[in-house]
Amino acid sequence: MINSINLIVFLHIVSAIVWVGGMIAIRFAFHYASSVIEEPKVKLAITLQLLKRFFVITSVFIFVLILTAVYMSVEFGLNKSNLSNMAHTKEAIYMIMTFVFIIIVKKRNQAQAFYDVDEFGKCKQTLLPIAKYLIPINIVLSFVAIYLGVLLRGL
Repeated sequence: MINSINLIVFLHIVSAIVWVGGMIAIRFAFHYASSVIEEPKVKLAITLQLLKRFFVITSVFIFVLILTAVYMSVEFGLNKSNLSNMAHTKEAIYMIMTFVFIIIVKKRNQAQAFYDVDEFGKCKQTLLPIAKYLIPINIVLSFVAIYLGVLLRGL
């Protein structure tokens, strides 16, 4: 039988896997695979659709991740010693990642607006920071958060 805290930890880990795994797949699989698409309009359309679907799925998992993090902080009473610092650092990382995610969503929506009026150059320029900077930033931050989670779980 699964106890409630194990279920919470499971949901937390699965949420991190989906979010981080999705970012890695987009950045290192889709981004390079889409480079063979020669028609810019088609490439942009596929990129915009992929990001839109990713955001819908990921939004749910981000919400679950943050909820489970807060629950575990309260449940484990992480107001003590170095556990508190680690837990708060991890929560701060999640908040930064969520902020970056919101920026990515806004940029994607701006790119969609450019695409809809056939301004493909502006669309591409708006999408560029997502793959070049924003997703890689979140991937690095997620590895730090996962490492802190492992340390917290082991204590």
